[in-house]
Amino acid sequence: MIAAPITLWTHALAALLFSTLALSQRHGGGALPRVPFVVALFATALWALAVAGLDARDVATRLGECGRNLAWLGFLYALARRDRADPAWPSLHMVYAAVAIVVVIIGGLAVAAAMVDDPATSGAFAKTRALLQMLMTVAALILVYRLRFGALWRVRAGVRIVAVAMVLMWAVDLALYGTIWFAAYWPAGLIDMRGAVTVVLAPLLGLAVQKGDERKVQVSRTVALISLAVVAIGLYVAVTALATAIVGSVGGSYARVVQTALIFGTTAALLTLVSTPWTRAWAKVVIAKHLFSHRYDYRSEWLRFTETLGTPGAASLEERVVKAIADLTSSPSGLLLVADGAALDTGTAWNWPDAPRAERPDEALFAHLSVSGRIIELDAVRGEAADTADQASTSAWLRDCTDAWAVVPLLHFGRLAGAIVLGRPLVDRALDWEDFDLLGVAGRQAASYLAEARAHAALSDAQRFDEFNRRFAFIMHDLKNLVSQLTLVARNAERHADNPAFRADMVATLTDSSNRMNGLLARLSQHHGSRGEAVRPVPLLALAERIAAGRRAQHPVVATGDREVRAMADPAALETLVSHLVQNAIEASASAAEVSLHVSMADGRGVIAVTDTGRGMSPGFVRDQLFRPFVSGKPGGFGLGAFEARQLAEAMGGAVSVTSREGEGTCFQVALPLARPNAGEMGMAA
Repeated sequence: MIAAPITLWTHALAALLFSTLALSQRHGGGALPRVPFVVALFATALWALAVAGLDARDVATRLGECGRNLAWLGFLYALARRDRADPAWPSLHMVYAAVAIVVVIIGGLAVAAAMVDDPATSGAFAKTRALLQMLMTVAALILVYRLRFGALWRVRAGVRIVAVAMVLMWAVDLALYGTIWFAAYWPAGLIDMRGAVTVVLAPLLGLAVQKGDERKVQVSRTVALISLAVVAIGLYVAVTALATAIVGSVGGSYARVVQTALIFGTTAALLTLVSTPWTRAWAKVVIAKHLFSHRYDYRSEWLRFTETLGTPGAASLEERVVKAIADLTSSPSGLLLVADGAALDTGTAWNWPDAPRAERPDEALFAHLSVSGRIIELDAVRGEAADTADQASTSAWLRDCTDAWAVVPLLHFGRLAGAIVLGRPLVDRALDWEDFDLLGVAGRQAASYLAEARAHAALSDAQRFDEFNRRFAFIMHDLKNLVSQLTLVARNAERHADNPAFRADMVATLTDSSNRMNGLLARLSQHHGSRGEAVRPVPLLALAERIAAGRRAQHPVVATGDREVRAMADPAALETLVSHLVQNAIEASASAAEVSLHVSMADGRGVIAVTDTGRGMSPGFVRDQLFRPFVSGKPGGFGLGAFEARQLAEAMGGAVSVTSREGEGTCFQVALPLARPNAGEMGMAA
């Protein structure tokens, strides 16, 4: 009889893997006895090859299975002899002998069943053999369980992995022969599953050999969790198949309905159980406790921690800090306590709607955490085993909240930035040294993020103050110019008050000064934007004449030049710019010395030249200090006129240049892009 395709391929692959693993065992596997282990591997390979080439029900295959079981029992016996810490060791000799005898009897029954022609007798032999197979596998599983009481189990990861592999092998056998006993037929699905499980056992045993001399398994926790899930699914399929087979044999006409309900119900129950957070947390704890020397996979935990902290989103930084630390211990919730002076006050809560709240800032807890930097285990505080200082500093509002599990201080360069109260994890446990170490490092890292955020906030405030101060400095400079202008108007009014033309100029000057003052107040407002009017064609000579007319009551100012020159500029900014230069020229000139504004074109640009015949400036001052803020060549000057003029010109795509000679005067030239003819027409039309 030829095996089915799935049975053929799975068992053939298993035979290849086991024979390869056996041939690779040139040296001992540490805690694993080499010769019995190699014999068991070869016996398993021969049995799998017989199933693939013949059939699982062939007598040669059954004898091969008996040989496989005897080989693994021998390996178990050799392993138990290496470690006699089990108190029941003296009586285990007889148990191993009895199980081996049962295996031999099973083989004899297989041969006897093949030799008789009577179907009834052959069926009786098959029933007896299936029952003995069940008894043998149960006994073998018990012997594997006894390994847990030895010293090798505690110090050798390879022993534990081999034990898991043998449990899988015999558990599937138990499901298979249980189905045969109760249903009286060979389930093809379980035979296929046994081949697939045997394929999985080969790499598992290879890992056991590799880790034979190490204390813990180095495989990742993700792989371990997936492996545990695969094992659980395999056991579920085996148990479900066995149950449905039993129902099919005794259920009568309603067997199919009961089988469907059983499969649907158990599947729904399993999915519900697996989908709960408690199950996942429990699985992680079990794997970390029994397969790894450390509770945490520090690499993955730290990557997740930094990703949570550094990924901005809908949650604030405070919520991300709480979540990042809570995720380390699988805590479902957390509460941030923020430093408020020399006390801690309740702040942001993450996933904790009914988080405890302090009635007033907690000064005792702040002082204790600042000095000690200790992580407080609140369950110990509620009991009698806590440190005296922890008990004295923990307030009643934390003691009374049974969901509060631990308090993690956030220290940054020795200063307490806050603390985090962690909610009780789904799988409750006490904190250990790994928790304290990891939470301590994570708390310092989280504190640095909070401190950096606060530093950024403080820097932003400082930048706003700096912007305000810079704006205020420019405004003070403009106010000084207005005061100087009004002072000259008042001085000239004493001599020319009877002149109607002077009075008209004085009214125009006062109106212009009032408008400029209102503009300065608007610029001082924090809501005032830095953007001025839109850049548009500006007739430069008309602008120069307006500025000159506004200064005639203050000082002789004339405007000349080409009336057709139009430049692209912000009219208000350009007027401010030229006004600064005119004011500087007036202050540098004698009271009767004329200041001229001349408009022209040069190098494809519109130019306004502001010229005075005052004291002038040295080349060194022009080169190094003229355009620096807060540097002035005049007593009491702010040193902002030329600096602001250059900034305004560059913002409009222009430039400011200066020519000056000491004792002869100064000429400032403002060059701006010329307006295109069509733009000029649009400007005139407007």
